[in-house]
Amino acid sequence: MKNLETQHTIPLKIENITFNSKSDQTIEIVIVPKLEDKNAHQENVGIELDEDLIFEILSKHYQHVQVTQINTQRDLDDLAGRRPDLVFSGVKYFHFNSENLWLNDFLDSHDIAYMASNRAALDGEHDKDRAKRTMQKANINTACFFVTKPDEYLTEDSIPLAFPLFIKPVSSGDSMGIDANSIVTNFLGFQSKILDIYRNQYCSSMVETYLPGKEYSVGIFEDGVSGTLRAMPIEIIAEPNENGHRILDFDIKRNDSEKVLAVTDTRIHKALSDLAKNAFKALGGKSLGRIDIKMNENNVPHFIEANLMPGLRRGYFYRACLLNLDMSYEQMILTIAENGLSSKDSQLDVLTDTTQLQTQNASAVHAIDRGMVSAYPVDSGHEAVYRPILPV
Repeated sequence: MKNLETQHTIPLKIENITFNSKSDQTIEIVIVPKLEDKNAHQENVGIELDEDLIFEILSKHYQHVQVTQINTQRDLDDLAGRRPDLVFSGVKYFHFNSENLWLNDFLDSHDIAYMASNRAALDGEHDKDRAKRTMQKANINTACFFVTKPDEYLTEDSIPLAFPLFIKPVSSGDSMGIDANSIVTNFLGFQSKILDIYRNQYCSSMVETYLPGKEYSVGIFEDGVSGTLRAMPIEIIAEPNENGHRILDFDIKRNDSEKVLAVTDTRIHKALSDLAKNAFKALGGKSLGRIDIKMNENNVPHFIEANLMPGLRRGYFYRACLLNLDMSYEQMILTIAENGLSSKDSQLDVLTDTTQLQTQNASAVHAIDRGMVSAYPVDSGHEAVYRPILPV
């Protein structure tokens, strides 16, 4: 446990935020030891946090904020014993006793609020095959695809989709494994890229019908109380590569060389927002996320992939907040914290409502237990009225 000095890497803007006094709630910013190689990918971390800056921001508005580095199971158990109101963390899991212990599973078991989606949703998003099948079941547009590894398709005629195709790792993030050779137009290129991914990313390949249209990303905020989703689309434009294609590959993202623009066409804005909200709900997302979308040749948006733990530095999620809501970095961090705290408060409200119902009307409680009525009272202006549960 430690308090950290801050480094201002992102401009702060707070004129739209007014707090009369600090909240008495407790927030722990949970991190894990960083790898010695700063360029190495840390598999168990979904969001790389600037904990110094986030500590400074939250400390302005909450009385009890601390940074906690988890090194052992005992550290995690101690955190549970402190029972903070919110854990603000980008950690996915810890490796204790030769097993992976997922942070959000652990927090759920101790009834402690956190800022992102649960493990089931994160698993469904990380596996691109599963995510696209989820879209298909929900009737959400996504490019035709199949998953393969080397030597499964030995002739061009055996491939189930026509060229051109787009090939990427089935389970990697941050555009790892994506480069100028990801768009393939012949069988030799198909074989070569699948072998490259298998050797260097250690996984199978997802092969999709190539979508030649514009590329977008849509940030999502979920209101912690109402569950209302707010979509924030942005257009992303990469410079043409050596083949004339605009691909958001690993090098472009790492070098931050792409352009990010606001979506000003209201029709496109709505189409992107609707698809992103539907995808977020289909995946079981919570609190925040980012949905990547690409247009086909007819300018119809298609789901590409999702990130339910989007980066919280100067990446696409922050720029989506800035361009759509004129939201500063500080406001974004405070919104994430407030949503996490509000979701916990709303769960407590539900428990309180149920307890009140039990004391108000024993027969109603009996009906609730039998599944005949909802446990949520309808405000009729007088006494509690119980809403019947209708068959689905």
